[in-house]
Amino acid sequence: MYKDESEYLFENKINEECGCFGIYNVQDASSITYFGIHALQHRGQEACGIAVADDEKIVCHKGKGLVSEVFNNEIITGLKGNHAIAHVRYSTHGSDQIENVQPLMVRAHTGHFGVVHNGQIVNVNELKIELENMGSIFQGTTDSEILVHLIQREEGTMVQKIIKALNRLEGAFAFIILTKDTMYAIRDKNGIRPLSIGVMGDGYCVSSETCAFDVVGAEFLRDVEPGEVIRIDKKGLQSFKYTNNTSKKMCVMEYIYFARPDSVVENINIHNSRKESGRILARKDFEDGNIHADMVIGVPDSSLSSASGYAEASGIPYEMGLIKNRYVGRTFIQPTQKLRERGVRMKLSAISSIIRGKRVVMIDDSIIRGTTSKRIVQLLKDAGALEVHVRIASAPFISPCFYGVDTSSYDELISSRMSIEELREYINADSLKFMTIEEMKEANGHELCVACFDGKYPTELYSFNTNIKNK
Repeated sequence: MYKDESEYLFENKINEECGCFGIYNVQDASSITYFGIHALQHRGQEACGIAVADDEKIVCHKGKGLVSEVFNNEIITGLKGNHAIAHVRYSTHGSDQIENVQPLMVRAHTGHFGVVHNGQIVNVNELKIELENMGSIFQGTTDSEILVHLIQREEGTMVQKIIKALNRLEGAFAFIILTKDTMYAIRDKNGIRPLSIGVMGDGYCVSSETCAFDVVGAEFLRDVEPGEVIRIDKKGLQSFKYTNNTSKKMCVMEYIYFARPDSVVENINIHNSRKESGRILARKDFEDGNIHADMVIGVPDSSLSSASGYAEASGIPYEMGLIKNRYVGRTFIQPTQKLRERGVRMKLSAISSIIRGKRVVMIDDSIIRGTTSKRIVQLLKDAGALEVHVRIASAPFISPCFYGVDTSSYDELISSRMSIEELREYINADSLKFMTIEEMKEANGHELCVACFDGKYPTELYSFNTNIKNK
């Protein structure tokens, strides 16, 4: 999971999912796709790639780094065609080696195609052993490659092969597949990962988040349904079901943390849902009658909406007490713990002239491993805060996630081994409160996967993670 000890010590927040984007029958597809995955950059910063098709062939360019680092004008203009798929990557399964960077490309006598994937296949180990025993040779270590091999081993039309392959998979996934002249948009049977379709003139757009539609000028059409395969070709859209055993279990972390505030997930605006979470937290404090504070602040960026909701509902002024430096590289590469600690302050600073002498309510989206919260509380107290009352816009994170979030063992989750009072003491907060699961559903919708918070998983787990330990 972690490249080295220093990364573990610094990266104590959960990391974003990957992001998928595609357009069909749109002129200058590569240029528009560049802007589409740039809008999804928050979902992955390790690597990215674009594959473009012109009805006769597919060409691809990908590499490690941000979208602006991997692509330039010369590369984009060289990717010619009216159809494209693209990906931004954060490696939740498999290392960050170049073989795992997407789109994954298949060059076969039956036809070339590319695949991008958001999520995680939980029966990857079983399937990989089976496929290797049948002669498949894997180029990388990503679970996304499983689908490629399964498709190639099936018979029938492309959509028939895809449907057969999908019925072998368990887990959370949104796939976009591009052949030379056709695109397929796919969502897992539980709808854990988001995927939406937009219209662009005579063409179509597919994206992990609707915020990309606004950037490229597409109009939202609808979400891909759980268990659905959408084929997009010159005839338009055609829908297939790969299974009728479906449910709606959208990952609640999309609302709490992953998605951009301007995105809409399952008809719920992310900013509004986070703001409602803040209102609920304020209501709890009002009912308990034990909060006395001078200001409300949010931890940038995903907690700012919740902080504004808390301030609005409580009547306590909202202030900008923490500033995020967006131009600092990853600090886990620093060779000593002292330098890593300094790196935290480079990324996040407290405004002492605002904080000093004040009682502060600090809103954050979650507490995962605890050390980041502890450092932020200390930042505020070092800046002169008299009191720091921490409010978390989610329930205690007590169970590992196997669907694309980088928490794979109980050891990583501080709430699985500490009570709320023990955790409050650990982070040195003057008070600490979480939302309940029911309150999370009140803010974000009731058709959710909340396995991180209650340990009730919507799929079989298989032997995906050998490091998981039962409590």
